[in-house]
Amino acid sequence: MAFTGTLDKCKACDKTVYVVDMLSLEGMPYHKSCFKCSHCKGTLVMSNYSSMDGVLYCKPHFEQLFKESGNFSKNFQTGKNPSSCSNVHNIIFRLSKQ
Repeated sequence: MAFTGTLDKCKACDKTVYVVDMLSLEGMPYHKSCFKCSHCKGTLVMSNYSSMDGVLYCKPHFEQLFKESGNFSKNFQTGKNPSSCSNVHNIIFRLSKQ
């Protein structure tokens, strides 16, 4: 019997996802390397992500989105530089450790 492979396609890149490299989120397969924040492109793990309408965010950016827009249904304001987001990550990380 020949190995037939998998039919699972990564939601982020639409390429085949093999079991050894798969994360399943809400029934959707992702490569571990494709499981990233849509704002800062930081790698996510199951314990530090949030999702809204299928868009993945790290927890700091999900909270920042709410603070900027007043709700979770809008995008970030344009002109924000994702590379400057490390300050947001550091502040929230320090506050969560208190």
